[in-house]
Amino acid sequence: MEFPEIDEVYKLLTEKLESWVEGAITLLPNIVVAFVIAIVFGLIAKMVGNVAGKLMRRTFESRQIAGLLTSIIKALVLVAGIFIALDFVGLKGTVTSLLAGAGIVGLAIGFAFQDMTENFIAGVAMGIRKPFDIGDVIEAEGVFGNVKEINLRNTLVETFYGQLEVIPNKILFRNILTNYSYLGYRRIEVPVGISYADDIEKAAQVITDAMNDKDYVIKKDETAVYAESFGDSSINLLLWFWIRYPGEPGFMVVRHDAISTVKTVLEDNDILIPFPIRTLDFNAKGGDKLNAMLKQRDEESSSDTNSSSQKNGDEKAADNTSHADDE
Repeated sequence: MEFPEIDEVYKLLTEKLESWVEGAITLLPNIVVAFVIAIVFGLIAKMVGNVAGKLMRRTFESRQIAGLLTSIIKALVLVAGIFIALDFVGLKGTVTSLLAGAGIVGLAIGFAFQDMTENFIAGVAMGIRKPFDIGDVIEAEGVFGNVKEINLRNTLVETFYGQLEVIPNKILFRNILTNYSYLGYRRIEVPVGISYADDIEKAAQVITDAMNDKDYVIKKDETAVYAESFGDSSINLLLWFWIRYPGEPGFMVVRHDAISTVKTVLEDNDILIPFPIRTLDFNAKGGDKLNAMLKQRDEESSSDTNSSSQKNGDEKAADNTSHADDE
């Protein structure tokens, strides 16, 4: 086996190094320009980020959304500068291949963390749409309370039972969400029953007048009492009225006062709020036969009782006679 001479190896290495140095010297101006372009675009990205950040904070109340969009804008400007800089060096194709590979890796990571990604995207969408704000009273998926914090992945709601619920944003984004604070008012319904002997219209009028005297009642022209149904022992009425919500006094206080007011005004006007009463009526079809059967059962029971008493009396008399004979 023949080995190349040392002089030939040295010559090959020298030629290769000389070619690299010549290429570097040739690309040196382009490299300098590429660095300058990258620095300039970095400064532009910073300035654009500051302007975009102020604009985003004015547009979006969520700091997380404003910060995210600002970072995306800065990244886009910086990436554009890097592409232009690398084009001067002749490495644009290589970087494009690397970005394509990074995109595939990002797609795989997205599938692996699909739930987290979905919550993140839902948080961004809700930050743009703003279906509710911090402090609003919302209800969704059985959670009812005040919004305490809104993040990109979840929303924190403090329930009226004093519990802090963490709701993933995808649940709020997908399902029905009730925002009680959006319109600023709410209707309260109070059921009440009156006697069949009382006048429905009179009861409705006195209840409506009494409720419209309350300061917490708004839209007083829409306060109304409707006959809802026939109950077992009462005519069932339904009181409707509107209040500011959220507001003071609170919902529970208002409902308590409304029930107390309805009871008082009905008593003052001699209108009865009945309670259930069970009455047995045997005048209906088949009632006479049932009545006869009940009487017959009572008579048999009374006869059995008398027979038992007489038998006990005879036994006692026999015992007394026996005792007398022995003596």
